[in-house]
Amino acid sequence: MKKIGIMGGTFDPVHNGHLTLAEYACRDYQLDQVWFMPNGNPPHKDNKNIVSTPRERAQMVSLAISGYRKFRLEDYELKRKDVSCSYGTMEHFKELYPEDHFYFIIGADSLFSIEQWVHVERLFPTCTILAAYRDDKSSREVMGRQIRLLTGKYGADIRLLNTPLVDVSSHELRRMLRDKEDVGGLMPEAVVDYIYRNQLYTS
Repeated sequence: MKKIGIMGGTFDPVHNGHLTLAEYACRDYQLDQVWFMPNGNPPHKDNKNIVSTPRERAQMVSLAISGYRKFRLEDYELKRKDVSCSYGTMEHFKELYPEDHFYFIIGADSLFSIEQWVHVERLFPTCTILAAYRDDKSSREVMGRQIRLLTGKYGADIRLLNTPLVDVSSHELRRMLRDKEDVGGLMPEAVVDYIYRNQLYTS
């Protein structure tokens, strides 16, 4: 049995916060692999807000994770024409890899909006949810209450993932790149080079 982490998102662009989250999940839960899974047609985002193409986002993820032995690009959702929902993707993976155990990695904010996801009651049986949080008492207490609520309601298996705060978002990075601000230290150098070479996010 392999323990596989799933890192979903638009990755528009991928940044060091994503990599840090995956590294801590690997370390704390002894994961064998983390699959970075860019979303091609997400249900919760207007596609007009996704600036780069699926091919460009896949390339940026590939460059970002190239030095990590346990990380890989998973393009299942990118290849789909239909809207991709997390429950459907995870049911697909469970059917393909019934022996493996999946860990679905999310940020703290997603833990509080997860009940708005499509058929979340079908997502929970497919995986353990790893919810990232900052290591302070109030965060832990608030998240603990939400976990107890979701566990009681859905029988969900949700664990906390203690990660350092990486204060960066894809939205803010797109603004910085557009305004020609320095993004050094916030993204892998290979990704920054790719963005400048292909003139992404500049207009």
